[in-house]
Amino acid sequence: MLQVSELNQYYGGSHILRGLSFDAKPGEITCLLGRNGVGKTTLLKCLMGVIPAKSGEIRWQNKIINTLKPHQRVQAGIAYVPQGREIFPRLTVEENLLMGLSRFSGGKAKQVPDEIYRLFPVLSQMKLRRGGDLSGGQQQQLAIGRALACRPQLLILDEPTEGIQPSVIKEIGAVIRQLAQRGDMAILLVEQFYDFAAELAGNYLVMSRGEIVQRGKGENMESEGVRNLVAI
Repeated sequence: MLQVSELNQYYGGSHILRGLSFDAKPGEITCLLGRNGVGKTTLLKCLMGVIPAKSGEIRWQNKIINTLKPHQRVQAGIAYVPQGREIFPRLTVEENLLMGLSRFSGGKAKQVPDEIYRLFPVLSQMKLRRGGDLSGGQQQQLAIGRALACRPQLLILDEPTEGIQPSVIKEIGAVIRQLAQRGDMAILLVEQFYDFAAELAGNYLVMSRGEIVQRGKGENMESEGVRNLVAI
């Protein structure tokens, strides 16, 4: 389980994250919502060690991981799909997916797990194509597939629906739900698209100005007025 306690971060004189506390449990989808610029991506970068937390505690599987470098957090079972996907455009689909296996330093894992191709059949059809030649939706599936190749126990997704056609959004949503139903993975989903989040969330958190201003069960998002809190 991921446990975040009283997390603070500053940029210059600006207090970006203000005492954030929440947890994400295996088998659950925790959705973090909020308008642009409230600190969502900064939070994820702190969780991954891309930027250090100024104060507070990040615990993963009962160990404090504040001092771990990003690659050490990946080795500990945390995978991150950043906003904008950041696949390797010159590598093939298969080569991109194999990059996800680098967590396993023994060098035994030389083959993409069949499960990735089962979850995203389009990647199997296009395994020899270069990543840069894929559509935005296919690249997003590739980015998620690459993250899953390292067999994470925590999957962090930063706005996976951004700039993607509705049919692929539906496919990605179905995969996220399947992963949660397995029960062995915690999923932290950062999303601006309210309907997508409301369909998937087991629990929700709403951020505003660096703070969590509301939280609750996914099934109560509509009745608790979350749509109005995140509407632009």
